Amino acid sequence: MFQWNNAKRRLLIIAPIVLVSSILVAVFAYRAATTTNVKPPMTATTTVQTPITTPSIGITPTITSTPKPTPIPLRSILGVESNLLTKYSDIPWVRYGYPTCGVNTLSGDALKTWITIRHSEGVHVLITTCQVNGASLLDPKPIQDIVESGADAVQCGNEQIKYDPGHTSYVPPLQFARYFDLCEHIVHAVRPNTPVLLGSLDPKVGGVDFQGLANQVNYLNAMQAAMNSSVHPGGHWSWRSQTLGLIDSWHNGYPNPYTNSLNGLLLFWAQQFNVDLKSGALGKHIWVVEGTSCYIGCGINPYSPYQVAVSHILTLITDVQTTMHYQVPFFYFSGRDFFNTVGGSTAPFGVDNLDGHPKPLRQDLSMGARSLTMSCANGHVTVIDQERLLARLYAGCQLPSNYISILTS
Repeated sequence: MFQWNNAKRRLLIIAPIVLVSSILVAVFAYRAATTTNVKPPMTATTTVQTPITTPSIGITPTITSTPKPTPIPLRSILGVESNLLTKYSDIPWVRYGYPTCGVNTLSGDALKTWITIRHSEGVHVLITTCQVNGASLLDPKPIQDIVESGADAVQCGNEQIKYDPGHTSYVPPLQFARYFDLCEHIVHAVRPNTPVLLGSLDPKVGGVDFQGLANQVNYLNAMQAAMNSSVHPGGHWSWRSQTLGLIDSWHNGYPNPYTNSLNGLLLFWAQQFNVDLKSGALGKHIWVVEGTSCYIGCGINPYSPYQVAVSHILTLITDVQTTMHYQVPFFYFSGRDFFNTVGGSTAPFGVDNLDGHPKPLRQDLSMGARSLTMSCANGHVTVIDQERLLARLYAGCQLPSNYISILTS
């Protein structure tokens, strides 16, 4: 139980009033500035790709306060998808899907409390707010709630370009321009230095899906035109000055080390942003908000526990190595396995199982059947589970040279 002196009590009373007042002023100013020059929604062609789902769990804890976010280097933004209720030791960031994403339930005071708990452990939080249909798209309340929660970064929208009814809502470029403008305005009016991501790019196969990637660029160009003609007429807004969320779902590293869709995607977007991929500058423009393997509809036999397990663990390693090499923020998807309502089975994407317990390195084998002795700054560490492996990779520990043969044998 927290103990406060009188000065802290007064601050706790004043701070929420100032915060709420700032948000109300920001929303009023935004509405006043964007109620004119409204034109019909624009449309854009897009390509349907494999849907990504998010795990489900929720709880309502007690109310407390939350500190302000602390800026850290982009290369240190390494995390995992989380319901905020699970503690992932030594993983510095977590990504939480707001209730608008349809899976988690924490909001309001409960959300503030759990973010405060994670902050007290030194963990930063990225919150994703998903777009909804109709007039509710421009409802400022969810964004206000996220700002008040103390989130360290906000992703405004998720897979907005993909048309996939039942999983995600496609938003025409003009409507998404309005949504992102509102979201960014509310966040930065209260927390100017908070990173705000321009939604997320749905999964494509790097080096293969050229038309799909071209469609995403076309959508962003149409959004830019809408922003400068309808949302802020005569403006000079450019999507290339923003930070995009990126989703990759492919069996990177399997069946051989040269399979790396994520590397191809990062190369493509580095070219679009006109930056040298090796310079570390792409991290200012791309955050990989979901990196995971694929085992349905991508050449992996979903009925082979061996193939699913090996592709899963090699993807985890390859994705982390790729993004850390280029200093691009990365979030592994997911913290735990979840039930896939589409396939009617467990989606084995997590580093933990359905019950939240760490999974063995090879999830088709028992715990300890495979182990990796890693070289770390303070000595050697042997890991036997995926959660610990992810944390040690994030800490810069090196794998043994024969890790592929250990994991595939």
